[in-house]
Amino acid sequence: MSALNRRRKRLLYRANHRGIKEMDIILGDFARLRLATLSEAELDQFEALLEESDRELLAWFTGERVVPARFNNPLIDAIFAHCNGARR
Repeated sequence: MSALNRRRKRLLYRANHRGIKEMDIILGDFARLRLATLSEAELDQFEALLEESDRELLAWFTGERVVPARFNNPLIDAIFAHCNGARR
C-alpha cells in the first residue's frame, strides 16, 4: 500500500471516529465518498480540519459560527454542499 493510500485510510478513520455522532456523519460520509479524489493539498486541508474540535466544527456546520478565514476554501464549500445539498 502506498503512503498516499495509507494517509487516506487514516483520514477516513479519523473522519468516522470524531466523538460527536453528527460530525461522524458529516465528515465520515464526505470522506467515504470523496477522499479518494482529493489532491494532496486538499488532503492537507482536510487533515487540518480534523484537528479542530467537534464543537467548533458543529458550530460552523449549523451556522452558529462563521468558518474562520483559514478554512474558507473550496474544500469546506464541498463539505457544506455535500451535507446540505447546497453551498453555504
